[in-house]
Amino acid sequence: MRNILSSLALAASLAAASAPVTALAQEGPAQSGKDTVAYTIVADLTSEVGQRLGGTPREAYARDWAVKRLTALGLTNPHIEPYTMPGWERGAESATLLGAAEQKLAIAALGNSGATPASGIKAPMVYFASYEALKAAPDAAVKGKIVFIDNAMRAAQDGAGYGPYGAARRSGPSLAASKGAAAVLIRSIGTDHNRDPHTGFTGWDKGVTPIAAAAVSAPDADLIALRAKKGMAEQVALTLTPRFTGNVQSGNVVAELPGRDPSLPPILVGCHLDSWDLATGAIDDGAGCAIVTAAALQAAKGGQLLRTIRVLWAGAEERGGFGGEAYAKAHAKEPHALAMESDSGAGRVWRVNIAMGAADKALGDAIAARLSDMGLVRGENKAEGGEDVGFIAAAQKTAVIDMGQDMTHYFDLHHTPDDTLDKIDPADLQQNVDTWAAVLKIAGNAATIAPQG
Repeated sequence: MRNILSSLALAASLAAASAPVTALAQEGPAQSGKDTVAYTIVADLTSEVGQRLGGTPREAYARDWAVKRLTALGLTNPHIEPYTMPGWERGAESATLLGAAEQKLAIAALGNSGATPASGIKAPMVYFASYEALKAAPDAAVKGKIVFIDNAMRAAQDGAGYGPYGAARRSGPSLAASKGAAAVLIRSIGTDHNRDPHTGFTGWDKGVTPIAAAAVSAPDADLIALRAKKGMAEQVALTLTPRFTGNVQSGNVVAELPGRDPSLPPILVGCHLDSWDLATGAIDDGAGCAIVTAAALQAAKGGQLLRTIRVLWAGAEERGGFGGEAYAKAHAKEPHALAMESDSGAGRVWRVNIAMGAADKALGDAIAARLSDMGLVRGENKAEGGEDVGFIAAAQKTAVIDMGQDMTHYFDLHHTPDDTLDKIDPADLQQNVDTWAAVLKIAGNAATIAPQG
């Protein structure tokens, strides 16, 4: 990232007086006491709203709920910014390995999956050990068959495996369809070993007709792999009846905590309000919306920051990043100073990446020093945000700070029926709020911030 923050004047208090960077770096850790704003947000969202698939009436209900909640919390002008998107809804889903050792599989249709006939299909299954193996296969090996893509993701603190392993879900079905497959099953993109399948978005290349596509739970994928190793010929009975519902309405919820100087570009903090439809979306991404909102409020305790903090609860991220893209289009002419996003669950923050230009070294060092005091390490300083803030950040070349959470167990729950409130540790959630608030306190009092050249 090139420089967008060209000079620094950090406020020692919430008045206009400035202080040396080193003074801020030496402040002690945030003391939030018994602050329960974040936990209350995610507890109420999951219990009062529940699942909120993008583009459905449940997401619309969630937007109205969000406006009321942000208003009650004291944010300014909470409002909905609507946009249209292609609709999709889940239907019936079942799969069975046929033959002498018949076995029902635990599956979940992938978002944007095509459908089988209502009566289902029966076809031979062909096994591929990886997405790359499918790419290398001749079309004749695939045509008319149900493709299975094996692809066992491994846990990592930074969740690094999700990108490469996720290709089987994001692109595998389209690739299989282009080769003439009748349908496609994939090993769930996750790190658990239970029979909760992981859903998630899949895309279709231009000119490719969507086919039925679903994820299989890890133990069932293990069974398929073992039977393939034994050379067992497989036939599968598959029924998937999701449907595309045409253009539907979604929307973003936007609110602000005004700064003392409204002429300064705001800091954008984002999350996504929507969830998949299998559970209540506690870690993905109710926790993120709770974190960014509570942190903004905590940073402004005692008085206004110099700079406005804009809170974005984006819609329809799970269905393809529609909310982040719509926000970038709607606010393209408004400069943004800094973008941050929380969409990695509720694990403790352990690392920070600060993408700023060389002229902002003092600001980046002050933030890193403050967070070091709170037990965080500084990473390689590459940061992009995510689907909710990444579009506007890339378009405007704003500075981005990524707060790296511990994701060791995140992909045990991600996109599954097990994404529920009981998986959130309130102390870990509050640690997120405290570290985020420390960053917003410093960046929110940076008096001069310029866009990158």
